[in-house]
Amino acid sequence: MQAFRVLVIGGYGFFGSRLLERLVRQSGLHIVVGGRSAEKAHALVERLRASGTSMLSATTLDILSPTFKRDLAALAPALTIHTSGPFQAQDYRVAEACLACGSHYVDLADGRRFVEEIVVLHSAAQAAGLCVISGASSVPALSSAAVDHLAQGLKEIQTIDIGISPGNRTERGLSTVQAILSYCGKPLPGPDDTFGWVGSYRHAYPAPVGERLLSPCDVPDLALLPHRYPGKPRVRFGAGLELRTLHRGMNAMARLARWGLVPDWSVHAPLLKRAADVFQTLGSDAGAMHVTVKGTTTAGDLSHRTWHLVATHGDGPYVPTLAAAALVRKLKNADGSLAGARPCVGILSLEDFIRECDGLQIQMTGPNE
Repeated sequence: MQAFRVLVIGGYGFFGSRLLERLVRQSGLHIVVGGRSAEKAHALVERLRASGTSMLSATTLDILSPTFKRDLAALAPALTIHTSGPFQAQDYRVAEACLACGSHYVDLADGRRFVEEIVVLHSAAQAAGLCVISGASSVPALSSAAVDHLAQGLKEIQTIDIGISPGNRTERGLSTVQAILSYCGKPLPGPDDTFGWVGSYRHAYPAPVGERLLSPCDVPDLALLPHRYPGKPRVRFGAGLELRTLHRGMNAMARLARWGLVPDWSVHAPLLKRAADVFQTLGSDAGAMHVTVKGTTTAGDLSHRTWHLVATHGDGPYVPTLAAAALVRKLKNADGSLAGARPCVGILSLEDFIRECDGLQIQMTGPNE
């Protein structure tokens, strides 16, 4: 049987390399590590070759090259996974090139507009019989799967509250820092007058994480989830930094941006990441995520349900890769029912994510366990 050929663009990057570590555990794949550095791609292949059952190879590929479309077609992938963020300022050239060469497409984007507007490719994807799926990450893929799980048996949902807080000693990628800073102090969608990282509130996570500060952030869930559930629930999303000094620093930066004193903090991402890395020996390697749903049951009773994820031993950065790993399993045996372009909402269940956590220090509990 011919191996299912999966190209991972940015495969040696922060999230790409972690995704590769999960994919090599699956059988029946030929995984191609793609990126601008042949040296880094080959080095990752050699490191992973003995640790899994899938075939591995490396290639040089630049999504900004004028020959990218032709180069992609020459590789003939069955599925292309785009991990090279940040996605907030990107267009759909990679997805369009995939449609042109007959490849399914998945990305790890968490940029609201990028994920929400991927549907512009729906007709073209349907005509080609291909899947184009955006947002195969912690949000909206995992967060919406948790909401779907908690919403079972509810007649109407009033509020959805989501939060993520990584451990300070957990490694962080530059693209993630750039994405976070891109909406620092910028207005967020929704009925409330909220701005990215302006203001804070607390959430108590299971041990060993404990109480963390959270502040409003811009994610696809804010646009996608209110229309998905009966009652058009109010959706709140918050992210937090474990060290309160750094978190309060982000709050201060957000206010400077809101006042127009700093137009765009993301241009300073390399400097700010280096400054934050000075504190990386402090805090813990434990991070967490939560989803809380409030609504009414079919009997008319008010229900309050919470799901938690806790990642320890520095395994938090694997969480954004779980959805893509699960989609590889699904698309390898795709029957055409997923053809089209859509955000990664309603495609995966919590059980799919639990399966991909095998071997990782990641635990999920809920509702209210």
